[in-house]
Amino acid sequence: MADYVTRGRLQVAPSLADFLEQQALPGSGMDAAAFWDGFSDLLHGFAPKNRALLDKRKTLQDKIDGWHIARRGQPHDADAYETFLRDIGYLLPEGGAFSIDTDRIDPEIATVAGPQLVVPITNARFALNAANARWGSLYDAFYGTDAMGSLPKPGGYDRGRGARVVARARVFLDQAFPIEGHSHADARRYHVDRGQLLIDDKPLEAPAKFAGYVGHPKAPDRVLLVNNGLHVELVFDRTHPIGSRDQAGLADVRMEAAVSAIMDCEDSVACVDAEDKVLAYGNWLGLMRGDLTETFDKAGQTMTRALAPDLAYTAPDGRAVEVKGRALMLVRNVGHLMTNPAIRLEDGSEVFEGLMDAMITVLIAMHDLKKDAGLRNSHAGSVYVVKPKMHGPEEVAFADETFTKVEEVLGLPRYTVKLGVMDEERRTTVNLKECIRAAKHRVAFINTGFLDRTGDEIHTSMEAGPFSRKDFIKRKSWIAAYENQNVDIGLECGLKGRAQIGKGMWAKPDAMAEMLEVKIEHPRAGANCAWVPSPTAATLHSLHYHQVNVAAVQDKLLAGGRRAYVTAILDIPMANYRRWTQAQIAREVENNAQGILGYVVRWIDAGVGCSKVPDIHDVALMEDRATCRISAQHIANWLHHGVVSETQVMEILRRMAEVVDRQNAGDASYTPMAPGYNGIAFAAACDLVFKGREQPSGYTEPVLHARRLELKAG
Repeated sequence: MADYVTRGRLQVAPSLADFLEQQALPGSGMDAAAFWDGFSDLLHGFAPKNRALLDKRKTLQDKIDGWHIARRGQPHDADAYETFLRDIGYLLPEGGAFSIDTDRIDPEIATVAGPQLVVPITNARFALNAANARWGSLYDAFYGTDAMGSLPKPGGYDRGRGARVVARARVFLDQAFPIEGHSHADARRYHVDRGQLLIDDKPLEAPAKFAGYVGHPKAPDRVLLVNNGLHVELVFDRTHPIGSRDQAGLADVRMEAAVSAIMDCEDSVACVDAEDKVLAYGNWLGLMRGDLTETFDKAGQTMTRALAPDLAYTAPDGRAVEVKGRALMLVRNVGHLMTNPAIRLEDGSEVFEGLMDAMITVLIAMHDLKKDAGLRNSHAGSVYVVKPKMHGPEEVAFADETFTKVEEVLGLPRYTVKLGVMDEERRTTVNLKECIRAAKHRVAFINTGFLDRTGDEIHTSMEAGPFSRKDFIKRKSWIAAYENQNVDIGLECGLKGRAQIGKGMWAKPDAMAEMLEVKIEHPRAGANCAWVPSPTAATLHSLHYHQVNVAAVQDKLLAGGRRAYVTAILDIPMANYRRWTQAQIAREVENNAQGILGYVVRWIDAGVGCSKVPDIHDVALMEDRATCRISAQHIANWLHHGVVSETQVMEILRRMAEVVDRQNAGDASYTPMAPGYNGIAFAAACDLVFKGREQPSGYTEPVLHARRLELKAG
């Protein structure tokens, strides 16, 4: 351990020790010696419990594999299968009714429904963009995307398109903020008279939707409106290129958009050692202190990005009010599985990365908790940690116990740390009520996610038989049951008004017209947040929360009772592959292989954990470890059951490597995989597929981390 420094019973990478002692601890109020003692106690005391939980995952998986193997060739007996899962302790009894009692919750979590961004914390520019995506220009979002049906033509400003944008924005204003006997399209003057907003002397049909203004009441510079808890700002400026041609001087419509953002230390990053973790923790520290900046070149100009300030208004009654200028930031720690060489324990073993994240991300958040002014994240005095990839109530209880220890070491009040339980593993889905009960004092977030959830479904039921093609898996009944149960159980457990119930990512960042058509189903389903891939997508998705009152939807769902049960969720999406043509099989494998290679080559070679990756049809899709997991497990399942051979898959991998090379031909830093196919990235993709069946829960992290460390060492 020559490359480590000793801190108590720990061996710590010098870069991490320096970061903690010189940056994170100063100003936190935490003594360094007490920190290291408590940190060591946490890591040594909780590591055996962590290992035992992972061992239990394997024990249960082995039993499930054995059950399917013993019945191979027989029709699936759903009742017997469910009984078996109960007998082995995979499926637990559901306890009585209860409600979470999470307190000190910020409104962005408890009561305000809206879009949510997930962003890699290792990219400071992206992190700042996400934090500042609390507000976005509706004009820019309509003009610069296909949201109105087409993309802008190359060249300068298109006045015709601009006029259509303005007209479309006024349609939205008429829908969300109707005027008595009048239309925003005809408005010439907005002014404030005795605390009431008047538009050409006509009031809003709902006067309470007027929330404030800036400037002179007779000709305000900005007007603040609110609908379903979300704000909209009208910006007036007759000197602006848009406002100068507008009859009311309206220069922009600004939407309160990403009310919350998850700063991600997990799926969207490639952190494999102390160097990577210090980058992640350093950016989180800058966000919590409020001083993170990033300088970059854009269109030949040097720009510096920083956190946006809060917005000040005069309320209708004359009081001064502020509206937050930034998204409420949550931090996603890693799950229970992975270890990291940044710290080694007394026995020489690597630290469990989830335990390391728990202590360090909360320590860093103390910089925000200590503030009573300035750029604050949580005004309620809470730290929001999203915890992924937990399997069942025992693992949630372990996370709860971990954060209790963290609070004890750091001197924080009990339950300062709020917990986000990601419902993305099958053992959590079928025991969701008991998972929530296990952390009922902390739960502030649950969600669904098709990709990881399907990856786990394939791995859990690997021995049951060949799975359907991916597009057909989405149509199976278990998916609807999964999505419905998540919302229903969340509401049963009292999350309404206390916590977020979330839905998954829109994976097509350039398809905004399609998103506007489809993603409204998330608020209609009773979810008070849903993931989007960009600030622009957040601005457009915010329109859905003006159309749908999520709180009213939740009330209706509560009155209607539960719609889905475990039996439907346990319906395994098998297929009769003998009906497929060889062309159909090849297309499916090609699609999976190309997605894996396009993602993995960036992960391994460039350390990019999430990005837009062209699919086989050159359509840009957001790819992260969840998308890689489902694709790898899908091919592994077909290999295991003889739908395809290793020879066929290897031939396809090599052909798809050539496709990916061609798609990246314009990147001077890119290293092609073909024609040698002997690089580390290509080897990693092969490992994910050919060794996919033996990966714990089908996760991609063990392969990706090992291969990335190999590249960095080389």
